[in-house]
Amino acid sequence: MTTWAVIFTPEAEQEFKALPADMQACGLRVIDLLQAKGPHQLREPYVKPVEGKLWEMRLHGRAGIARALYFARVGRRLCVVRVFVKKTEQTPRHEIELALRRITEVERNEDV
Repeated sequence: MTTWAVIFTPEAEQEFKALPADMQACGLRVIDLLQAKGPHQLREPYVKPVEGKLWEMRLHGRAGIARALYFARVGRRLCVVRVFVKKTEQTPRHEIELALRRITEVERNEDV
């Protein structure tokens, strides 16, 4: 069975590293599950579809919750484009729009 790879854009990697350690640990557990099982086998409470090709990893820690927004790329790769601490019940529209813009940039520049 071919496994999946989870990669980060440079911006998303910085955002992930800025999260509290317990949220990062939660994120790494979800990434391990995605890499082992693939995106089609994993659902809530770990991941959830957001809009179009955009999905979110659901992270939590003592300080609250965070989201890592990602999409699937050719070659069994999942690309994380945005990571943020969530302060409202729904994922804010501006976060979704930022992630969608970053997807466009990634697809334009296939070197990520």
